[in-house]
Amino acid sequence: MPISPRQGSPAGAADAELPASSQPFDAAQALRLAQETFDIEAAAVLGLKARTGEAFARAVEAILGVRGRVVVMGMGKSGHIGRKVAATLASTGTPAMFVHPAEASHGDLGMIKAVDLVLAISNSGEVDEVTSLLPVIKRSGVRLIAMTGNAQSTLARHADIVLDSGVAREACPLQLAPTASTTAQLALGDALAVALLDARGFRSEDFARSHPGGALGRKLLTHLSDVMRTGDGVPRVASDAGFTDLMREMSRTGFGAAGITDAEGRLLGIFTDGDLRRLIEKGADLRGLRAGEVMHANPLTIREDVLAVEAAELMDQRGITRLLVVDGQQRLRGAVNSNDLMRAKVI
Repeated sequence: MPISPRQGSPAGAADAELPASSQPFDAAQALRLAQETFDIEAAAVLGLKARTGEAFARAVEAILGVRGRVVVMGMGKSGHIGRKVAATLASTGTPAMFVHPAEASHGDLGMIKAVDLVLAISNSGEVDEVTSLLPVIKRSGVRLIAMTGNAQSTLARHADIVLDSGVAREACPLQLAPTASTTAQLALGDALAVALLDARGFRSEDFARSHPGGALGRKLLTHLSDVMRTGDGVPRVASDAGFTDLMREMSRTGFGAAGITDAEGRLLGIFTDGDLRRLIEKGADLRGLRAGEVMHANPLTIREDVLAVEAAELMDQRGITRLLVVDGQQRLRGAVNSNDLMRAKVI
Protein backbone atom coordinates (compact mmCIF):
# COMPACT_ATOMS: atom_id res chain seq x y z
CA MET A 1 0.00 0.00 0.00
CA PRO A 2 1.51 3.37 -0.97
CA ILE A 3 2.51 5.58 1.93
CA SER A 4 0.97 9.03 1.83
CA PRO A 5 3.19 12.09 2.34
CA ARG A 6 1.57 12.58 5.73
CA GLN A 7 2.35 9.00 6.77
CA GLY A 8 5.89 9.25 5.55
CA SER A 9 6.66 12.60 7.16
CA PRO A 10 8.21 12.99 10.62
CA ALA A 11 5.76 12.90 13.50
CA GLY A 12 4.00 16.21 13.87
CA ALA A 13 5.61 17.77 10.77
CA ALA A 14 2.39 17.92 8.76
CA ASP A 15 0.46 19.21 11.74
CA ALA A 16 2.99 22.04 12.17
CA GLU A 17 2.27 23.40 8.70
CA LEU A 18 -0.07 26.36 8.51
CA PRO A 19 -3.12 25.90 6.28
CA ALA A 20 -3.13 27.88 3.06
CA SER A 21 -5.24 31.02 3.20
CA SER A 22 -8.64 30.61 1.60
CA GLN A 23 -8.70 34.22 0.45
CA PRO A 24 -6.24 36.57 -1.23
CA PHE A 25 -4.12 38.92 0.88
CA ASP A 26 -5.78 42.30 1.41
CA ALA A 27 -3.09 44.95 2.00
CA ALA A 28 -5.63 47.66 2.77
CA GLN A 29 -7.26 45.47 5.42
CA ALA A 30 -3.87 44.74 7.01
CA LEU A 31 -3.10 48.46 7.24
CA ARG A 32 -6.54 49.22 8.63
CA LEU A 33 -6.12 46.62 11.36
CA ALA A 34 -2.65 47.92 12.20
CA GLN A 35 -3.96 51.46 12.61
CA GLU A 36 -6.90 50.20 14.64
CA THR A 37 -4.51 48.28 16.90
CA PHE A 38 -2.50 51.43 17.53
CA ASP A 39 -5.67 53.34 18.40
CA ILE A 40 -6.97 50.64 20.75
CA GLU A 41 -3.66 50.19 22.56
CA ALA A 42 -3.07 53.94 22.82
CA ALA A 43 -6.53 54.33 24.34
CA ALA A 44 -5.75 51.51 26.77
CA VAL A 45 -2.63 53.29 28.01
CA LEU A 46 -4.30 56.69 28.21
CA GLY A 47 -7.17 55.11 30.10
CA LEU A 48 -4.77 54.25 32.91
CA LYS A 49 -4.30 57.95 33.72
CA ALA A 50 -7.78 58.41 35.16
CA ARG A 51 -7.46 55.26 37.30
CA THR A 52 -3.91 55.81 38.57
CA GLY A 53 -4.17 57.58 41.90
CA GLU A 54 -3.84 56.86 45.59
CA ALA A 55 -3.32 53.11 45.11
CA PHE A 56 -0.39 53.74 42.78
CA ALA A 57 1.24 56.09 45.30
CA ARG A 58 0.78 53.49 48.05
CA ALA A 59 2.36 50.84 45.81
CA VAL A 60 5.43 53.02 45.21
CA GLU A 61 5.70 53.73 48.94
CA ALA A 62 5.36 50.03 49.77
CA ILE A 63 8.11 49.06 47.32
CA LEU A 64 10.40 51.77 48.64
CA GLY A 65 10.02 50.26 52.11
CA VAL A 66 10.89 46.71 51.05
CA ARG A 67 14.03 45.37 52.73
CA GLY A 68 14.23 42.42 50.35
CA ARG A 69 13.27 42.18 46.71
CA VAL A 70 10.21 42.75 44.57
CA VAL A 71 9.15 39.32 43.33
CA VAL A 72 7.15 39.62 40.10
CA MET A 73 4.79 36.83 39.06
CA GLY A 74 2.58 36.21 36.06
CA MET A 75 1.43 33.40 33.75
CA GLY A 76 1.37 33.33 29.97
CA LYS A 77 1.58 36.74 28.32
CA SER A 78 1.35 38.42 31.74
CA GLY A 79 4.41 36.40 32.68
CA HIS A 80 6.33 37.79 29.72
CA ILE A 81 5.36 41.29 30.81
CA GLY A 82 6.35 40.39 34.37
CA ARG A 83 9.84 39.40 33.29
CA LYS A 84 10.29 42.74 31.59
CA VAL A 85 8.91 44.67 34.58
CA ALA A 86 11.28 42.82 36.95
CA ALA A 87 14.23 43.55 34.65
CA THR A 88 13.33 47.24 34.42
CA LEU A 89 12.96 47.56 38.17
CA ALA A 90 16.28 45.80 38.80
CA SER A 91 18.16 48.03 36.34
CA THR A 92 16.74 51.23 37.83
CA GLY A 93 17.59 50.72 41.48
CA THR A 94 14.86 48.42 42.80
CA PRO A 95 16.09 44.86 43.51
CA ALA A 96 13.65 42.58 41.71
CA MET A 97 13.32 39.12 40.19
CA PHE A 98 10.74 37.10 38.31
CA VAL A 99 9.40 33.84 39.75
CA HIS A 100 7.24 31.65 37.54
CA PRO A 101 4.02 30.76 39.42
CA ALA A 102 3.98 27.16 38.17
CA GLU A 103 7.57 26.64 39.30
CA ALA A 104 6.81 28.39 42.60
CA SER A 105 4.29 25.71 43.54
CA HIS A 106 7.00 23.08 43.01
CA GLY A 107 9.73 24.53 45.19
CA ASP A 108 10.59 27.98 43.90
CA LEU A 109 8.28 29.55 46.47
CA GLY A 110 11.17 29.08 48.86
CA MET A 111 12.91 31.92 47.03
CA ILE A 112 10.39 34.36 48.50
CA LYS A 113 11.20 35.65 52.00
CA ALA A 114 9.13 37.60 54.50
CA VAL A 115 11.18 40.73 53.72
CA ASP A 116 10.14 40.58 50.06
CA LEU A 117 7.07 41.96 48.28
CA VAL A 118 5.14 40.16 45.55
CA LEU A 119 3.84 41.96 42.46
CA ALA A 120 1.39 39.57 40.82
CA ILE A 121 0.20 40.37 37.29
CA SER A 122 -2.95 38.84 35.84
CA ASN A 123 -5.57 40.47 33.65
CA SER A 124 -8.37 38.17 34.83
CA GLY A 125 -7.05 37.78 38.36
CA GLU A 126 -8.26 34.18 38.31
CA VAL A 127 -5.29 32.26 36.91
CA ASP A 128 -5.06 29.04 38.94
CA GLU A 129 -1.26 28.98 39.09
CA VAL A 130 -1.30 32.41 40.72
CA THR A 131 -4.37 32.16 42.94
CA SER A 132 -3.23 28.81 44.40
CA LEU A 133 -0.17 30.57 45.82
CA LEU A 134 -2.05 33.42 47.51
CA PRO A 135 -2.82 31.67 50.85
CA VAL A 136 0.84 30.65 51.25
CA ILE A 137 2.06 34.15 50.37
CA LYS A 138 -0.30 35.75 52.86
CA ARG A 139 0.57 33.29 55.64
CA SER A 140 4.24 34.12 55.10
CA GLY A 141 3.55 37.76 55.87
CA VAL A 142 4.65 38.89 52.41
CA ARG A 143 2.92 42.03 51.13
CA LEU A 144 1.07 41.58 47.85
CA ILE A 145 0.44 44.11 45.09
CA ALA A 146 -1.95 42.97 42.38
CA MET A 147 -1.87 44.36 38.85
CA THR A 148 -5.13 43.18 37.36
CA GLY A 149 -7.98 44.17 35.08
CA ASN A 150 -10.56 42.66 37.41
CA ALA A 151 -10.98 44.48 40.73
CA GLN A 152 -13.41 41.79 41.95
CA SER A 153 -11.11 38.88 41.23
CA THR A 154 -9.59 36.42 43.68
CA LEU A 155 -6.19 38.05 43.20
CA ALA A 156 -7.55 41.53 43.91
CA ARG A 157 -9.38 40.37 47.06
CA HIS A 158 -6.19 38.90 48.52
CA ALA A 159 -3.97 41.85 47.62
CA ASP A 160 -2.86 44.60 49.98
CA ILE A 161 -2.82 47.06 47.07
CA VAL A 162 -4.60 46.77 43.73
CA LEU A 163 -3.38 48.49 40.56
CA ASP A 164 -6.13 48.61 37.95
CA SER A 165 -4.74 47.65 34.54
CA GLY A 166 -8.11 46.99 32.93
CA VAL A 167 -8.86 47.82 29.30
CA ALA A 168 -12.13 48.33 27.43
CA ARG A 169 -11.24 45.77 24.77
CA GLU A 170 -8.35 43.89 23.23
CA ALA A 171 -6.90 44.84 19.87
CA CYS A 172 -7.33 41.23 18.77
CA PRO A 173 -10.48 41.11 16.53
CA LEU A 174 -11.44 37.82 18.18
CA GLN A 175 -11.01 39.35 21.68
CA LEU A 176 -8.87 36.35 22.57
CA ALA A 177 -5.16 37.22 22.29
CA PRO A 178 -3.89 39.51 25.07
CA THR A 179 -2.89 42.69 23.25
CA ALA A 180 -4.18 45.95 24.72
CA SER A 181 -4.21 44.40 28.20
CA THR A 182 -0.52 43.46 28.08
CA THR A 183 0.34 46.89 26.69
CA ALA A 184 -1.43 48.47 29.67
CA GLN A 185 0.43 46.16 32.07
CA LEU A 186 3.75 47.08 30.49
CA ALA A 187 2.99 50.82 30.71
CA LEU A 188 1.91 50.50 34.34
CA GLY A 189 5.09 48.59 35.18
CA ASP A 190 7.18 51.28 33.49
CA ALA A 191 5.32 53.95 35.45
CA LEU A 192 6.21 52.17 38.69
CA ALA A 193 9.87 51.97 37.69
CA VAL A 194 10.02 55.66 36.75
CA ALA A 195 8.33 56.79 39.97
CA LEU A 196 10.65 54.56 42.02
CA LEU A 197 13.89 55.66 40.38
CA ASP A 198 12.91 59.29 40.94
CA ALA A 199 12.03 58.64 44.59
CA ARG A 200 15.38 56.88 45.11
CA GLY A 201 17.36 59.72 43.52
CA PHE A 202 18.61 57.24 40.91
CA ARG A 203 21.14 58.86 38.54
CA SER A 204 22.63 58.04 35.16
CA GLU A 205 25.81 56.91 36.94
CA ASP A 206 23.78 54.38 38.92
CA PHE A 207 22.21 53.11 35.69
CA ALA A 208 25.66 52.72 34.16
CA ARG A 209 26.79 50.53 37.06
CA SER A 210 23.98 48.13 36.20
CA HIS A 211 24.97 48.20 32.51
CA PRO A 212 28.79 48.06 32.42
CA GLY A 213 28.79 46.26 29.09
CA GLY A 214 26.60 48.78 27.31
CA ALA A 215 27.52 52.00 25.53
CA LEU A 216 26.22 54.12 28.41
CA GLY A 217 28.20 52.08 30.92
CA ARG A 218 31.41 52.57 28.98
CA LYS A 219 30.82 56.31 28.71
CA LEU A 220 29.99 56.82 32.36
CA LEU A 221 32.40 54.35 33.96
CA THR A 222 35.52 54.52 31.79
CA HIS A 223 38.06 57.04 33.06
CA LEU A 224 40.68 58.61 30.86
CA SER A 225 43.40 56.89 32.89
CA ASP A 226 41.89 53.55 31.75
CA VAL A 227 42.46 54.21 28.04
CA MET A 228 45.25 56.78 27.71
CA ARG A 229 48.82 55.97 26.62
CA THR A 230 51.30 55.93 29.48
CA GLY A 231 55.02 55.38 30.09
CA ASP A 232 57.03 54.91 26.90
CA GLY A 233 53.84 55.28 24.89
CA VAL A 234 53.76 59.02 25.66
CA PRO A 235 55.82 61.03 23.12
CA ARG A 236 57.99 63.59 24.91
CA VAL A 237 61.28 65.42 24.50
CA ALA A 238 63.15 68.07 26.48
CA SER A 239 62.91 71.67 25.34
CA ASP A 240 66.57 71.68 24.24
CA ALA A 241 66.20 68.51 22.13
CA GLY A 242 67.24 68.86 18.49
CA PHE A 243 64.70 68.76 15.70
CA THR A 244 65.90 65.33 14.58
CA ASP A 245 65.30 63.91 18.06
CA LEU A 246 61.84 65.46 18.06
CA MET A 247 60.99 63.77 14.74
CA ARG A 248 62.32 60.41 15.94
CA GLU A 249 60.13 60.58 19.06
CA MET A 250 57.04 61.39 17.04
CA SER A 251 57.77 58.54 14.63
CA ARG A 252 58.47 56.08 17.46
CA THR A 253 55.09 56.52 19.12
CA GLY A 254 52.98 57.19 16.02
CA PHE A 255 50.93 59.67 18.03
CA GLY A 256 51.28 62.50 15.53
CA ALA A 257 52.56 64.92 18.16
CA ALA A 258 55.02 65.20 21.01
CA GLY A 259 55.01 66.99 24.34
CA ILE A 260 57.92 69.25 25.24
CA THR A 261 58.78 69.13 28.95
CA ASP A 262 61.17 70.71 31.41
CA ALA A 263 63.62 68.86 33.67
CA GLU A 264 60.85 68.07 36.21
CA GLY A 265 58.54 66.62 33.56
CA ARG A 266 56.19 69.61 33.49
CA LEU A 267 54.57 70.19 30.11
CA LEU A 268 55.80 73.32 28.33
CA GLY A 269 54.35 72.89 24.89
CA ILE A 270 53.38 70.60 22.01
CA PHE A 271 54.57 70.01 18.47
CA THR A 272 52.29 68.26 15.93
CA ASP A 273 52.36 66.86 12.41
CA GLY A 274 50.49 69.96 11.33
CA ASP A 275 53.19 72.19 12.78
CA LEU A 276 55.78 70.25 10.78
CA ARG A 277 53.88 70.77 7.51
CA ARG A 278 53.60 74.49 8.18
CA LEU A 279 57.35 74.79 8.84
CA ILE A 280 58.11 72.97 5.61
CA GLU A 281 55.74 75.26 3.68
CA LYS A 282 57.57 78.28 5.09
CA GLY A 283 60.91 76.86 3.91
CA ALA A 284 62.42 76.92 7.42
CA ASP A 285 65.87 75.42 8.02
CA LEU A 286 64.81 72.53 10.27
CA ARG A 287 68.22 71.07 11.11
CA GLY A 288 69.27 73.78 13.52
CA LEU A 289 65.94 74.15 15.36
CA ARG A 290 65.31 73.08 18.95
CA ALA A 291 62.06 71.65 20.27
CA GLY A 292 61.50 74.66 22.53
CA GLU A 293 61.72 76.98 19.50
CA VAL A 294 59.03 75.27 17.41
CA MET A 295 56.54 74.19 20.10
CA HIS A 296 53.18 75.75 20.83
CA ALA A 297 53.41 76.90 24.46
CA ASN A 298 50.66 76.21 27.01
CA PRO A 299 48.76 73.67 24.88
CA LEU A 300 45.26 72.45 25.54
CA THR A 301 45.45 69.57 28.01
CA ILE A 302 43.15 67.40 30.12
CA ARG A 303 43.42 65.85 33.58
CA GLU A 304 43.86 62.10 33.94
CA ASP A 305 41.10 61.74 36.56
CA VAL A 306 38.24 62.73 34.24
CA LEU A 307 35.93 60.40 32.32
CA ALA A 308 37.16 59.32 28.90
CA VAL A 309 34.00 60.71 27.33
CA GLU A 310 35.02 64.19 28.52
CA ALA A 311 38.19 63.92 26.43
CA ALA A 312 36.05 62.97 23.41
CA GLU A 313 33.76 65.95 23.99
CA LEU A 314 36.71 68.34 24.34
CA MET A 315 38.27 67.08 21.11
CA ASP A 316 34.97 67.51 19.32
CA GLN A 317 34.48 71.05 20.64
CA ARG A 318 37.99 72.16 19.64
CA GLY A 319 38.14 70.29 16.36
CA ILE A 320 41.25 68.29 17.30
CA THR A 321 42.07 64.58 17.35
CA ARG A 322 44.59 64.27 20.22
CA LEU A 323 45.24 65.52 23.72
CA LEU A 324 48.09 65.43 26.20
CA VAL A 325 47.16 64.39 29.73
CA VAL A 326 48.61 66.11 32.80
CA ASP A 327 48.32 65.91 36.58
CA GLY A 328 47.63 68.73 39.02
CA GLN A 329 51.22 69.99 38.77
CA GLN A 330 51.15 70.06 34.94
CA ARG A 331 53.42 67.04 34.73
CA LEU A 332 52.91 65.06 31.52
CA ARG A 333 51.22 61.78 32.48
CA GLY A 334 49.70 60.46 29.29
CA ALA A 335 48.38 60.99 25.79
CA VAL A 336 45.16 60.07 24.03
CA ASN A 337 43.77 60.41 20.54
CA SER A 338 40.47 59.66 18.87
CA ASN A 339 41.65 56.20 17.76
CA ASP A 340 42.38 55.28 21.39
CA LEU A 341 38.85 56.32 22.37
CA MET A 342 37.32 54.40 19.45
CA ARG A 343 39.18 51.23 20.43
CA ALA A 344 37.79 51.60 23.96
CA LYS A 345 34.30 52.07 22.42
CA VAL A 346 33.87 55.39 24.17
CA ILE A 347 33.06 57.00 20.82
